[in-house]
Amino acid sequence: MSDTDEKRGDRIAKWLSRAGVASRRDAERMLAEGGIKLNGKVVTHPATFISPGDVVQVNGKVVDQPDRTRVWRYHKPEGLVTTHKDPEGRPTVFDKLKHQLPRVISVGRL
Repeated sequence: MSDTDEKRGDRIAKWLSRAGVASRRDAERMLAEGGIKLNGKVVTHPATFISPGDVVQVNGKVVDQPDRTRVWRYHKPEGLVTTHKDPEGRPTVFDKLKHQLPRVISVGRL
């Protein structure tokens, strides 16, 4: 990442995703619908960047700054699946972790 990228901040959809509001794709849909404001102005373009001190609102509610990213490995016990919601009702990794950790997403499997 260059110095320019660091000063410019994250794109708004990525920022909203990191803050736990919605996935990037859903955040872009919300932008198109006009439900997101940056410093009091409606944002509709996904190439809008968030800088420190900016105030982001979704449907009138201020969104807190995202937590810093943390990465760790997890040895998945047998019998768990790696999905947030299983249509078959099987137990998931996230069911086992949700009481111990903040928002968790998977980034791959070994």
